[in-house]
Amino acid sequence: MTQRQKRALAIHDISCFGRCSLTVALPILSAAGIETAVVPTAVLSTHTGGFTGFTYRDLTEDIKPIIKHWRDLGLGFDAVYTGFLGSFAQIDIVAEVFDLWRREGALIVVDPVMADDGKLYSIFPADFPNGMRKLCASADVITPNLTEAALLLDIPYNPGPFTRDEIELTLRRLSELGPRRVVLTGVTRAEGPDMLGAASYDAQTGEVSFSGLRRLEPMYHGTGDIFASVLTAALMHGKSLALATEAAVRFTVESLKRSKLAGTDNRFGVNFEEGLAGLRGLIGLPV
Repeated sequence: MTQRQKRALAIHDISCFGRCSLTVALPILSAAGIETAVVPTAVLSTHTGGFTGFTYRDLTEDIKPIIKHWRDLGLGFDAVYTGFLGSFAQIDIVAEVFDLWRREGALIVVDPVMADDGKLYSIFPADFPNGMRKLCASADVITPNLTEAALLLDIPYNPGPFTRDEIELTLRRLSELGPRRVVLTGVTRAEGPDMLGAASYDAQTGEVSFSGLRRLEPMYHGTGDIFASVLTAALMHGKSLALATEAAVRFTVESLKRSKLAGTDNRFGVNFEEGLAGLRGLIGLPV
């Protein structure tokens, strides 16, 4: 008997150029065999990292009518996955969306996109982390980078490297906010400071894992969205958090390698497209 196809709801902005947000999430989830519905939170001509003069159209008023139509149709989702949310109003609406489909068993994944390199994105007010903290509290899985983790925990930013004990403490504190599973990205360990990767913690099993590969420079925009999308796809297919994290690290790093070899402008994102054919095998699915 043919297995029912998984269905995800991805709630992100659309940056029309720059390979991030929905232009990353949709093809990656689709390549993993997951039917993907989308709710765009905004439309931008480019992402905001390194570009100037970009256009921005807020779509907050469209979100509730889209969701209402889907509820009228009786649509269900196996996962709801969020990325960039541009305002407190969008956070409140998305929290309502979580409640609607959580009751039907959907996995809730929050990538708390709001900061990097020790700084909150300039488009957000100083108290924006408070709203994101509340949203993360209602998630099953969160995927903050180091800056976002510091803001969620209201502690000073520390770029690392970190000891294993320091990583575990941060992961456990993030889980205490509410999510059962936490993946911390951009982590370097004191035992291998030339390695960059992600650390994961599953509060149900108590398992802590670290996945890392040799650091590559320069850093590229959009890699966090690639990572979180692969992670979500793997989790939806029943993979453990540790295995999903490992797959997401490897896919992201291979995409980085292709872009670095080609000399791609780091504002343009990374070449993840040429890795899509091998994604199913990477996350342990039949090909």
